[in-house]
Amino acid sequence: MMSSALTVITRSEGETRRLGARVAALLEPGDILALIGELGTGKTRFIEGACRRLGYAGRVRSPSYTLLNIYKGHCPIYHFDLYRWDPAGGEEDLGGWEELMEGDGISMIEWADRLEGKFLRETISIHIAHVGGSHRRFEFHPAPPHREQFEAHLAAVQWKRDGQDDGIEH
Repeated sequence: MMSSALTVITRSEGETRRLGARVAALLEPGDILALIGELGTGKTRFIEGACRRLGYAGRVRSPSYTLLNIYKGHCPIYHFDLYRWDPAGGEEDLGGWEELMEGDGISMIEWADRLEGKFLRETISIHIAHVGGSHRRFEFHPAPPHREQFEAHLAAVQWKRDGQDDGIEH
């Protein structure tokens, strides 16, 4: 079993997208990814990689002004961006999001910390931070049903760099 988090370091946008794709391979309809990180940490690039793995080939953009983009992959993909969402507006501003999050698709929520726990049942929390240059640290906190699966799957990440480490902190 893993401790509180499994940490992966990516060194480029490409690696961040590949990590998103690798995580998406573990997802099932009804799963919720809660991404938390400052501006420019790679939340949208990670989601882009996940969307590709889930069968969506179109453009992935952060829905900063619309708050939600829906992509058609192997199942519906709900891409939320809460950066501009006003939590003081209350739950009525969420316009049926709870039904989407608990429905037949996969939800990926940028700025999920703004929800302050609303609607977020057994989520897979991903905390992302800059660690210098194009390097990013991803800390995965999967809910118990996903814990062992994530540990095994992410521990096998190999970036195949010339003689460099695999990007995993153990």
